Amino acid sequence: MTGSADSGPRPVAVVAMPPALREQLFTADAWQRLTRLADPVLLDRPADRTALAAALADADILVTGWGTARLDAELLSGASRLALLAHTGGAVSPYATQAVFDRGVRVTQAGAAMARPVAEVALAFTLALLHRIHRFDHALRGGVPWERAEAAPERHQILGCPIGVIGASRTGRAYIALVRALGADVTVADPYLGPEDADALGVRVAGLDEVLATSRITAVHAPALAETRHLLGPRELALLPDGAGLVNTARSWLVDEAALLAELRTGRIDAALDVYDAEPLPAEHPLRALPNVLLTPHQAAATVEGRQALGDSTVAEIERHLGGRELLHQVGRDALERVE
Repeated sequence: MTGSADSGPRPVAVVAMPPALREQLFTADAWQRLTRLADPVLLDRPADRTALAAALADADILVTGWGTARLDAELLSGASRLALLAHTGGAVSPYATQAVFDRGVRVTQAGAAMARPVAEVALAFTLALLHRIHRFDHALRGGVPWERAEAAPERHQILGCPIGVIGASRTGRAYIALVRALGADVTVADPYLGPEDADALGVRVAGLDEVLATSRITAVHAPALAETRHLLGPRELALLPDGAGLVNTARSWLVDEAALLAELRTGRIDAALDVYDAEPLPAEHPLRALPNVLLTPHQAAATVEGRQALGDSTVAEIERHLGGRELLHQVGRDALERVE
């Protein structure tokens, strides 16, 4: 349904997510805007395929969140009116299938709203690694004597610091803007970043090996595609200079975790990680015990403002869809290739 929201029968928007997540994503204003556009149907147990199939029978729009059942041909068989899948997160591959695109359903996502909070966490990680804050914290909390606790490796400021960025994605670009504002010297490895875009970002482009070998901090912001599986393996991680730091707020898919663990155990490099091969990270995982590692539980995007921005973006896309306008964040079949 792509006609005006003010003419004909009102469209039905199925909002498939638990109440707690719905409240985080949609402010009172955003929810009011949505209800002016469509009649919402709330599906509090989005993983329940039977309930989702029943709700889709009358749905013009489906709003998905983390945990919504994957939309395969069977689920879509009764969704004759469905015209828009609006995902409140980034990657749509866990929720959409080829069948969605086969039926001509438009698909949009709100990933752009995540760029700023994730970039801020990557910046916080960068500063922590440069100043060895994680090492001091580990030592003092672990009861290490003061004289030993203060004996961390050399510390550095971000002004003039050589920082490498792997992937000029939305988040990568937001991170670049933040670290450059603090005076960092940024080099980017991204085969798709052309000279004009690099000039606009104020960065230098180089190959992956050069970026790894010449950066004091390397931040990973590449997409999780089949070809980027373990982009950083044993050979690549060995290129990092002694005392360097690795920041990963993207996906563990990009880094060979076993190889990274081996490097970290030597104490030669430091790392700050928000993503892991196994989530939740097991309590006995060796990463938890290393003093040269800063860990957070995959929460880089989970700010109050960031979550609300996801809801605002989703409502804005629904408004564009119902008004027959171009979607700002529409994705095609190629989005299914992103591994999540």
